[in-house]
Formats: sequence, structure tokens, C-alpha cells
Amino acid sequence: MSNFNTLPLADRYAILKAEVDALTKQLDAIKAEIKATGVETLTGEQAIVTVALSERSTLDTKTARAYLTPAQIEACTKVTLVETLRIKPRLAAVLA
Repeated sequence: MSNFNTLPLADRYAILKAEVDALTKQLDAIKAEIKATGVETLTGEQAIVTVALSERSTLDTKTARAYLTPAQIEACTKVTLVETLRIKPRLAAVLA
């Protein structure tokens, strides 16, 4: 493999994204394993991991919409700009 920093930006992004995705799967598996122990605190040589439960309240927007007028819904609606990066392999790279 050539020097990573000389690769095109899109390729560097795709390579790192694939590595992060693989690591995320490993991390999720370890999280599940930790939770399955039922132990609140796990102590290792380099880290202490604590499992904590907490409650979270969420707003059921479908139900809220049933109670609000369209004008009230519009007044409460916040619009934000979202940037999305998508990766798709180039056909030549797939065939190589």
C-alpha cells in the first residue's frame, strides 16, 4: 500500500471509515459482553468500567401532533442543516 497520506482524500476517508466500522462492531460486542456480566464495576489493569442505568424521557411526536394545530407544530419545528458523507466504490476499483 502506498503512503496513506498521498492517497486521494476520498480513498483515505473510505479506508478509515471501514476501520472505524470494524472497530465499532468489536466495541459493541465487548459492551454487550460487559453488560451480560451483570457486574456494576469491572476493573482491569488499565481501566475501570462502570455500568450505570438511567432514565430518559422522550417526547412522542406522533401523539403531540394529535394535540397540536398545524400552526403550533410549525412554530415548534426547528430546521437544521445536515451534512452527509456517503461512500460508494468506483466500478474500476471493484473490478480490479
